[in-house]
Amino acid sequence: MHHLPLLLSILIAIAAPLTGAVPSQIQTREYSPKQVYKTTNKFPLANPGNIPAHDPNIIFHDEHYYLFKGGIHIPIFKSDNISGPWEKLGTVLSGDSIIPKGNQSRPWAPTTIEKNGTFYCYYTLSARGSRNSAVGVATTTSLDGSPWTDHGVVINTGKGVGAGVWPYTITNAIDASVIVDGDSGQTYLNYGSFWHDIWQVPLADDLLSVKDARKPDAVQLTYIPRAKSKPEEGSWVSFRQGFYYAWFSHGKCCNFKAGFPARGREYSIRVGRSRSVRGPFVDKKGRLLLQGGGTVVYGSNHGVVYAPGGLGVLAGNNDSASDILYYHYLNTSIGFGHGQAQLGWNYLDYEDGWPVPVGGQNATANNKASPFGPPHWSYLSIISGLWLCIWS
Repeated sequence: MHHLPLLLSILIAIAAPLTGAVPSQIQTREYSPKQVYKTTNKFPLANPGNIPAHDPNIIFHDEHYYLFKGGIHIPIFKSDNISGPWEKLGTVLSGDSIIPKGNQSRPWAPTTIEKNGTFYCYYTLSARGSRNSAVGVATTTSLDGSPWTDHGVVINTGKGVGAGVWPYTITNAIDASVIVDGDSGQTYLNYGSFWHDIWQVPLADDLLSVKDARKPDAVQLTYIPRAKSKPEEGSWVSFRQGFYYAWFSHGKCCNFKAGFPARGREYSIRVGRSRSVRGPFVDKKGRLLLQGGGTVVYGSNHGVVYAPGGLGVLAGNNDSASDILYYHYLNTSIGFGHGQAQLGWNYLDYEDGWPVPVGGQNATANNKASPFGPPHWSYLSIISGLWLCIWS
């Protein structure tokens, strides 16, 4: 049995990159050795997407997954498997955004949709701690090579054309997402962060501007009254079996080098629901999202997954197929830096109409295309093989 320690070392080395979720036993001086991240088994571990990503956006098109993420000119990736491997296709923008604000070369939080053969990518320009922000949009007719056209501003806050229009005078134009009302066909843009939290406005038929831009029919989706800090952002609205679900990220997302928040005040994924796309939305306890409500669907767990957020929901192809909740998170075995955020995902079950993430790569029913792609050896099969070697 003298070879047992060596084989155990190999076992650990192989299992760590394959799971993407094995906590490191080594603490660096950069962070306190005290475990500041919340440990709970209430939520399942993240299925690893095997790509660094912050504020990921995924669409399923032509039997493939397309990933958009914040970064230089908005990188685009393609895979037949939501867990990768991912092939980089290029970027949405060929250069800096035409909007003269903030991070023109590194837009945040893209969201892409398709309508009538055209793809629309909504993106954010801003700076940390600033309300001088903008949501822009670019379009293309193909995801695999056609150039994108940058149409510029959809919403300005702080400065710029239209920034003096209510509610842009009190809100922050970041983290756009889009939902279509299944009854009327009207398309809505959801946006917002901190300040007055998350709002929704109808888009014009061309999806390039806000309908009735000088007097938009805006509604507020979330708000935390009587609080100095209102850390709600990264909104997403999905639909499932008669309910619209308003999702959002709550808490501190990043920049943990400056210090960790109190346990439980880091990013978590929360939700409320309504029969109407315009709300009002309530959480599982009946609390209005406009009164600080929000059911926590996914949070830090197992001492491995930290501060999950920046989410989206990829709908199953019908009501019997599982939705997929995807997000970024910090794997504590990798690090807590902004650029170390990883893509994670889980299937969703619905219990009494409320979404619950599923552990492992399990679904209540198969989607149109398996998110796993062709079969691969799992890390469990490799572990089993190594144990056979150890005891043989």
